[in-house]
Amino acid sequence: MLPIVNKEIEVVLTPALLPLYQVKGKTVVVIDILRATSSMCVAFKTGVNKILPVSTPEECSLFKDFDFLCAAERNAIKLPGFDMGNSPFEFQNPLIKDRNIAFTTTNGTKAIKQSKELGAAQIAVGSFLNIDVLTTWIAHQTNDVILLCAGWKDKANLEDTLFAGALMDKLQNNFDTNCDTALMTLQLYQSMQHDLEGFVRKSSHAQRFKALRAAEDDVHFCLQLNTAPVLPVMQGEYLVNATPVSVV
Repeated sequence: MLPIVNKEIEVVLTPALLPLYQVKGKTVVVIDILRATSSMCVAFKTGVNKILPVSTPEECSLFKDFDFLCAAERNAIKLPGFDMGNSPFEFQNPLIKDRNIAFTTTNGTKAIKQSKELGAAQIAVGSFLNIDVLTTWIAHQTNDVILLCAGWKDKANLEDTLFAGALMDKLQNNFDTNCDTALMTLQLYQSMQHDLEGFVRKSSHAQRFKALRAAEDDVHFCLQLNTAPVLPVMQGEYLVNATPVSVV
């Protein structure tokens, strides 16, 4: 009898480290809590048809001619001339239902594009807003899994690391891991899970929002659990909502 080969799970703290890992053939879960993957989940909950991650604002703007809504953010700020930026509050607008969105952000869309270029077999996006649906999907993967934190400009950040730890906490009995980073994120999450919001408000990204005097509290919004129980996955060049019917 052949030995049973268990699935493995790894955590990558920043896209700058992703080329050091074997990505081809694996399932990659992209994590950008503040805010791209959270906003994507909200968009699909609102009823968006599909989302096209693109690399640059210039590329994004080209899709206006194809009846796409265009969302662009850099350095936590919505860029002038675009329909939306990267706040989840913008993606609650019922007028975006059934529309297609071209989307570019400082970190999240870059991580998605990089995962695709390195040959990931499947790519999904995760947030606290869809954590339970996402966890169930990951647990049923037949591939090894990489949890990819989008970070901030190729540096690690607190909120994505915490979410990777939250997934590790839920999935530790479903996968083997020989990844120290995965164990680190698990320990961090378990030690801070009772005051996640207080901890995340100390993060550089939360302080960035504070300095910008943002009108809406994106930090609180993005740390809610299961408020957008959808499953955005890549199909070809697009993210689509692959939520199982049983949870809709």
